[in-house]
Amino acid sequence: MTTAATHAIRAAHIAKRYGPVVALRDVSIHLGRGEVLGLIGDNGAGKSTLIKVLTGFHPPDEGALFIDGEEVTFRSVSHARERGIETVYQDLALIDELPVYLNMRLNKEHVRRPVPFLDKRRMRDEALAHLADMGVRIPSVDTEVGYLSGGQRQAVAIARAVYSDAKVILLDEPLAAMGAKESAIIIDLILELKQRGDVSMILIAHNFAQVVEVCDRVNLLQHGRITYEKSVGETSVQELTELVSAEYRGRGRRPEDH
Repeated sequence: MTTAATHAIRAAHIAKRYGPVVALRDVSIHLGRGEVLGLIGDNGAGKSTLIKVLTGFHPPDEGALFIDGEEVTFRSVSHARERGIETVYQDLALIDELPVYLNMRLNKEHVRRPVPFLDKRRMRDEALAHLADMGVRIPSVDTEVGYLSGGQRQAVAIARAVYSDAKVILLDEPLAAMGAKESAIIIDLILELKQRGDVSMILIAHNFAQVVEVCDRVNLLQHGRITYEKSVGETSVQELTELVSAEYRGRGRRPEDH
């Protein structure tokens, strides 16, 4: 049970409109410190819009955001990152031609002075220590990212978010299109971070078995509203499947997420 003082991030009564289209309607959501929250819902439910509001990409039209109990107004994605909010999207934003250690410090490179040049040795040593500490296994920090497997690439992207001192990480379908072996790499990493308790996570996923395995609570977003919230111990894969299936039967599909 969390209180306002223990919320890593909280959104209260958020609404977002794009012209005549209402993407979010009175959405309230909270994430406890060290908690993993599963966010599920069909395409068009508003998940992408909610993530963009939480990360400063779009300002809400109504409602408020709170970090550690303090109301905040994000001016930009960079501002949200300064407050410890990071997102790992499906496209990962990694550069295939660069080695792992440079991707880990992308746009935050160590530079030697007074003659400016990259301190590659320091970045390499730090990346090596950080990945080892997190239990991320890759061939080498010198390996170009393009040569890594899908699971390894996703693990590097998550590690980079943690490496940047993130307090809240939003994971946008990190297990999509992965086989069991690749998914296991990311599930193990999420469980490791969860055990440490120094980062909170929101996991967007369509695989309800994975949600139940790694999350503490689950929220269902339907047509711009949170319609369901339970701890994973109080629900099941079958119940979550039936809830989403009922939406198909009762209302049909809606347009894609905004």
